[in-house]
Amino acid sequence: MNKNDTFDLNQVLSVINEDTEFFPLMSSQDEEEMSKADIPEILPILPLRNTVLFPGVVIPITVGRDKSIKLVKEAYKGDRTIGVVSQKDMNIEEPTVDQLHKIGTVANIIKILQMPDGNTTVIIQGKQRFRITELVNSDPYLKARVERVPEEKPKVANREFKALISSIKELALQIIQLSPNLPSEAGLAIKNIESPTFLVNFISSNMALETEQKQSLLETKDFVKRAKNLLEHLTTEIQLLELKNQIQNKVRIDLDKQQRDYFLNQQLKTIQEELGGNTPDLEMQELEKRARSKKWPADVQKHFTKELEKLGRINPAAADYSVQINYLELLLDLPWGDYTKDNFDLNRAVKILDKDHYGLEKVKQRIIEYLAVLKLKNNMKAPILCLVGPPGVGKTSLGKSVAKALGRKYTRMALGGVRDEAEIRGHRKTYIGAMPGRIIQSLKKAGASNPVFVLDEIDKLGSDFKGDPSSALLEVLDPEQNTNFYDHYVEMEYDLSKVMFIATANSLNGIQPALLDRMEIIEVNGYTIEEKIEIAKKHLLPKQLEVHGLTRKDASLSNKVLEKIVEEYTRESGVRGLEKKIGSIVRGVATRIVMEKEHSSKIEPAMVEEILGAPIFDKDLYEDNEVAGVVTGLAWTSVGGDILFIESSLSPGKGKLSLTGNLGDVMKESAAIAMAYLRSHAEDFGIDYKVFDQWDVNIHVPAGATPKDGPSAGITMLTALTSLFTQRKVKEKLAMTGEITLRGRVLPVGGIKEKILAAKRANIKEIILCKANEKDILEIKEDYVKDLSFHYVTKMSEVIDLALLKNKVKKPKDLTLKLA
Repeated sequence: MNKNDTFDLNQVLSVINEDTEFFPLMSSQDEEEMSKADIPEILPILPLRNTVLFPGVVIPITVGRDKSIKLVKEAYKGDRTIGVVSQKDMNIEEPTVDQLHKIGTVANIIKILQMPDGNTTVIIQGKQRFRITELVNSDPYLKARVERVPEEKPKVANREFKALISSIKELALQIIQLSPNLPSEAGLAIKNIESPTFLVNFISSNMALETEQKQSLLETKDFVKRAKNLLEHLTTEIQLLELKNQIQNKVRIDLDKQQRDYFLNQQLKTIQEELGGNTPDLEMQELEKRARSKKWPADVQKHFTKELEKLGRINPAAADYSVQINYLELLLDLPWGDYTKDNFDLNRAVKILDKDHYGLEKVKQRIIEYLAVLKLKNNMKAPILCLVGPPGVGKTSLGKSVAKALGRKYTRMALGGVRDEAEIRGHRKTYIGAMPGRIIQSLKKAGASNPVFVLDEIDKLGSDFKGDPSSALLEVLDPEQNTNFYDHYVEMEYDLSKVMFIATANSLNGIQPALLDRMEIIEVNGYTIEEKIEIAKKHLLPKQLEVHGLTRKDASLSNKVLEKIVEEYTRESGVRGLEKKIGSIVRGVATRIVMEKEHSSKIEPAMVEEILGAPIFDKDLYEDNEVAGVVTGLAWTSVGGDILFIESSLSPGKGKLSLTGNLGDVMKESAAIAMAYLRSHAEDFGIDYKVFDQWDVNIHVPAGATPKDGPSAGITMLTALTSLFTQRKVKEKLAMTGEITLRGRVLPVGGIKEKILAAKRANIKEIILCKANEKDILEIKEDYVKDLSFHYVTKMSEVIDLALLKNKVKKPKDLTLKLA
């Protein structure tokens, strides 16, 4: 190095000591000479953890790594020139070249100081910017091939450039003035800096910026652009300092007010003690301590503080004191802003749903779709799922499986018999024994603000003079409203938008239309016999064996035995009754084991009848078609599908139509429509219209103790009446379902899957349906319908052509005898 190159070093050495508070400054001439100086082609590289060195700036750094200490000591003995580069990740102990930024600063080691605590401090000054082009060596420390990165300065200092530099200097001086931690000598140093480049580098180095921000400034080639970026940082910094000073002044005023309030509260406590009351300081302190750990919104914090101060003014002997304590404890117990992290691994969710529930493919697919959309949207503004189906098909347990799949808390609220609106919204605190609503209570129990919340039996909600709870649920289940759910007891709005609500119902008839509109209906149909057998083998039998202390070796049920239990001892869509019967068999086996009686682990049909008794139900079987006016229909019941025999008979009379069999109004109307249609189209079916006035017709539906209603028996009744008046045979092993109109059109009906399964159990081979119900058949597994033939119709004339044979029944009745 020549004499000119050591100018700055000597100056720095002369001013840097343990007592100095002055900054070594550079002139424009010094800067120009420094930028023209040659740099070695290969430099030892010193990584810096959390700082950036700028050209011309002097900084002290503490060296602690063995490689770094060896590097600076060897360099100090030589030409004292090293390359300084910032690490990308400050936590890496031994960074490689790839873990360093590519652009750094050539530095001269000014001095090495051995500190009293044993650390080595190195004072260095930046010279020029460089770029690492190639790693040369890694041991004993990093060495790299480098190239100079020249400074792109404006050729002519125009007015805009001068104004930019002047603004930077002014803002820097204002920051020094506003910040109490910066020494006033820093302002003096900035005033005396002549070089614009050094001014920008000096301020960039000493500003409170993140390392990445400083590195960005260092890497900016265009000096004007770098100066503008620095100006933006300075503007942000001065705005923060001004805001901070305003807040400190405001806090100082608030503290003065708090001191006044504290003094008055202490006087109030003394008065209460004189009146004989005890000031429960410990309870107050405990509530305050719990409140400090809560992460609740600012408005809730303000409300809690206000209510806590109110508690401090209440005499502990007063009745309101315990009410206030309970209220504050509820606010603390509620999971304000506490959310569990969702697990959106849908493959895992599929496995959990398949493991917990056999069948229900359509339902599980819809739940997976719901979770997929939830993952993409990351909010709960979606329709509330409502699982509708007969008892015992697994609606409630589906909610529990969804919670398990998502990793959420699970809570359930049974709505059966709830008639009071306050059960949902809570009571006001003014009432004696006031409590929050069950929505808030369930969230408190769950301990999170985003549980899976099952609203069980939503169709069983009632209403009376105390209000309509289903109307209160409108706000809960509306994604646009439940962000601000208001409970009368809490008196604060609570955010329910992250809660995943799943409602269950047996029927949609009892649900208020406005509430139904807020939910997406998913039908959970009953199980087939094959599905029930699989569920019994995989879930019910292992569960009952465990409950009764037995193992698989003690009892096993074959498919044949399980089918016998399903068909002869249970009649349901779900498996709840089946589980009870299996439990009875397992208890019978347990009794024999304890009494040391001989028994086989393989349960035989005879043992089933011995334990459960004689079969309860007869299997639905198709009856012959030798009698006119008897047609097989298909019906839906709350426990699944069933076959229904429509019987009709003629007796001499005056054309009266009578109906028996505990029929509802809709079913009676279907019979009247069928009779009216047959009268108006008698000629089409070869019937003399006069016979209708000479014979009375009786229509009967067996099982008279069971109420029956609905329009789906329309085509069955019309077929029965047509067979009766024509004395034609009904096609063998045929069943039908559909609604009829006066024009003879056939309309679609519901419950198709259950009806089809009932037909299959009864050994039916052909089924007549409305053309619009074809889509329902396509949704049923092919295995369940492979032995059935389906006829899709739109007109009643098509039904008659399909259902009635040309030949007449044995001993047909002569309807013309009466006409003589």
